Order: sequence, then structure tokens, then C-alpha cells
Amino acid sequence: MSEYVLITGGALNIGASITQRAIEDGLTPIVLDIAAPEMSGVEFHQVDLLDRTATEAVLAKVTEGRKINRLVNNVGIVKPSLLADLDFDDFDTIMHLNLRSAMLCAKAVLPAMRADGFGRIVNTASRTVLGKERRTFYASSKAALVGLARTWAIELGPLGITANVVAPGTIGTTAFFRNNPADEPETQAIIDAIPAGRIGTGKDVSNAVSFFLQEQAGFVNGQVLYVCGGLTAGRAPV
Repeated sequence: MSEYVLITGGALNIGASITQRAIEDGLTPIVLDIAAPEMSGVEFHQVDLLDRTATEAVLAKVTEGRKINRLVNNVGIVKPSLLADLDFDDFDTIMHLNLRSAMLCAKAVLPAMRADGFGRIVNTASRTVLGKERRTFYASSKAALVGLARTWAIELGPLGITANVVAPGTIGTTAFFRNNPADEPETQAIIDAIPAGRIGTGKDVSNAVSFFLQEQAGFVNGQVLYVCGGLTAGRAPV
């Protein structure tokens, strides 16, 4: 019998690395995304996770008649802006995609986790929860994902269900370079500040997610793991 993992935003960048690692770990990924993954061995459902009705419909479809007891809430959008320039239409977009979709997915897979007495939930947050300029909405949404995981860890821990957070730092994704052009000195300064001496990769993040999804990780619950090359060292933990 297949062991499924539901992954939002699992088609590109960090999400693609998480999906590929899940396959390598012997899991069957079910990817919900607006873009299609470029790999085999994946069950893909195209959906705009901003659309609550469409999301609930696809979740009902994928959970019907089978057990999904692993979930990675990875989908996210940034839309950087200074406080003075905030567009509150962006607030709705970011909160619905980054945060509400995580709640909808967790609620949908919870019955199977309860019945099985086993579940693993991983939220992808960000180093920006510790603070970063031009990230008012984004950092708020990602900090909320930390709060969700800690709340779910307390609520669901007695049922054999864990909820943890992976918080990537500077990862070389298309989104990073779209918001931080490679030819700008500020971008190189960001990379130079990483103690590991390099920018992170999707595999760096997927390694951490893989750990949290393992059955053997059952005593690690409600935790935040920064995958940042040491960039957060010395800063106050969340």
C-alpha cells in the first residue's frame, strides 16, 4: 500500500526538491499546484490554492477512499513592499495562499491521521520570521505558520501526529533572484553574509523536510528548524 504525502506548491523550486526527495524516500507525492511538476512518479492536481472552493474540492477528491498521513504546506508567495507602500489586496493574496491553504489541507487530512494514530505535518516558513525589510505581509504569514505548527503540536501530539516547521534562509530559487537580482551588489551582500559561504539549495531544505516526515521523528514536535547556513545564529529564536 502506498504511503502518501500531500505537498502544496510541490512543482517548482523548493517544492520540486521536496517532491523529489519524497519519491526517493519511498513516498507517493500528491502535488497541488498551479504549475505541473517536471518529474515522474507524482500524482498532480492543478489547482489555484488562492481559490477556497477549488481547494476544498480537490482536497475532497484526493482524500476520498485513501489514507494521507503526511502533509507539507509549502506553497507561498512574497510580494515585497515597504510598510508605506503596502497594497492590502496583496495582504489577502498572501494570507489566503500562504496561510489559509495550510489550514484547509491540514483539516482535510486530519481524519485519516486520527484513524491511523500517525501523522506528520511540516510547514515551510522562512528566516524572515526573524525580521526582514520589505516583508511585512510575507513575514506575518510565515510567522503565523510557526504559530499553527506549535498549536497543532499541542492539540494533535497525543494522537501520534507531529507538526513542525522548516524555515529556509537564502535559497537560490527563481523567486529569490526575482526579488534580489543577481547583478545587484545588495544580492551579493546577502550571500556574503551567510556563514556557510554559499547560497542554499532546494536539496538543503528537502533534507530537513524529509527528517520531519519520518516515522522515527515522532518525539520532535512543534519545532522550527532554520535551514540558513548559519545566518540566524546569534539571533533570538522564535
